[in-house]
Amino acid sequence: MTSTAPFPPSERSFARRIDLTSLQLFVAVCETGSIGRAAEREFIAASAVSRRLSDLEAGLGTALLYRHARGVDLTPAGQSLLHHARAVLFGLEQMQSELSEYADGVRGHVRVHASISAIVQFLPEDLGSFVRQYPSVKIDLQEQLSGDVVRAVREGAADLGICNASALALGGEALQARPYRTDRLALIVPAAHALSALAAIKFEESLDEDHVGLHANSSIALAMHQAAARAGRAIRLRIRVTGLDAMCRMIDNGLGVGVMPLGAFESMRGSGRLRAVPLADDWAARQISLIARDFDTLPLTARSLVEHLRA
Repeated sequence: MTSTAPFPPSERSFARRIDLTSLQLFVAVCETGSIGRAAEREFIAASAVSRRLSDLEAGLGTALLYRHARGVDLTPAGQSLLHHARAVLFGLEQMQSELSEYADGVRGHVRVHASISAIVQFLPEDLGSFVRQYPSVKIDLQEQLSGDVVRAVREGAADLGICNASALALGGEALQARPYRTDRLALIVPAAHALSALAAIKFEESLDEDHVGLHANSSIALAMHQAAARAGRAIRLRIRVTGLDAMCRMIDNGLGVGVMPLGAFESMRGSGRLRAVPLADDWAARQISLIARDFDTLPLTARSLVEHLRA
């Protein structure tokens, strides 16, 4: 007699062998690299974590972790489970968020990771107008390098990412992108500098100067080094800073010139006696994008934010 059950018995028994707490603890161990550190993060005894993992391995019939004195490493099966576990937990978070929104109206929590360029130039006004329209929505905004924004969205640590579109070429193939804003990079120089009178400049023309740079993995720093390499030159990097305001202060005090978004510089007009000379290079015109795993399956609150930002 043919079974009319919606799932074969083997699939039903597999679902019963998996519990969400064990999946959460497994992901925590993978992210921390240690059962002890995962136990501290999750406020549970290390012995309980170890027992959960052993039961999970027994239920699945395969080893998930290589255990050693320094911590743990993933087996091939463990790597596969980590990918699926993150997807399952992410889906449950979305379900909880969306169901609460249906119960209480448009409210909830949106996790946004964004590049410093987007945060300085555009997001204060855009997010401010959004929360005035939806005062019950909480936005958790974190500043990240563009590559880290892509990684956070891909791994489910952020619902929405905002960064330089070029970062999607570095591991963002499975993500969706929608245009948000455009910006242009400029060379920032002291007002008394010989280059300050130019209407525009090619980046190559700045390579005789000392530079104040941003983080080596920032999208601006990567673009600068690629441009210098194409010109067969090296950047005379005197110092690296972590923020645009710090860059302006260093330039104002004679430590070199620097490259930053023109809009960001204009928002910091009080940062010393400086001038912005737009870069004439094609790569200096940039697309800032919104990125998500799947825009259509975002919770209602996140979809509302995307629509607001695009408007």
